[in-house]
Amino acid sequence: QLQLVESGGGLVQPGGSLRLSCAASGFTLDYYAIGWFRQAPGKEREGVSCISSRGGSTNYADSVKGRFTIARDNAKNTVYLQMNSLKPEDTAVYYCAAVLNPLPKGLLFNRASYDYWGQGTQVNVSS
Repeated sequence: QLQLVESGGGLVQPGGSLRLSCAASGFTLDYYAIGWFRQAPGKEREGVSCISSRGGSTNYADSVKGRFTIARDNAKNTVYLQMNSLKPEDTAVYYCAAVLNPLPKGLLFNRASYDYWGQGTQVNVSS
């Protein structure tokens, strides 16, 4: 069974850091581009960051540029999202998603473009 599992969420104070992990089971991530999305209460799910299958290309939403870093370790079948300088507005459920075929730039943060999704991990940024 193909599955993505996120972990690493939690409660952190503003200015703090968290590292989210997205681990795959049942398939290898080597050939998949991975996206991180988030959904805050009452808001639509939005793209945060994505990384190409080999890791050579990364993209970030303007709201997280300079604060978040996406990386992958294909040997561990895992993709990471390092989140620094967290703000209360970063509070959301964070999801990772996988897509087999390379996406054009305009679809990198399009939810419908992705084939597989994890169940999400909650991130709360609050003092």
